[in-house]
Amino acid sequence: MARDSFDRLEASLLLCPQCRVAVPVRKRLLLILPQGNKIEYVCTRCGATCGDTLEPDQPPERRRYM
Repeated sequence: MARDSFDRLEASLLLCPQCRVAVPVRKRLLLILPQGNKIEYVCTRCGATCGDTLEPDQPPERRRYM
């Protein structure tokens, strides 16, 4: 299997610190930074923050075709 197939994984369930179980999460854009976009994962049950990540900007040649 090509290494490019695992370029990026997307979390659909994360452990919520308030509910104390794995819950579905929603992505919320927090900041647009020069390094990329800072994304926050929010619990769909209680709205608590379950995590965050920095998604790097895509190179210009990939943006054109998406």
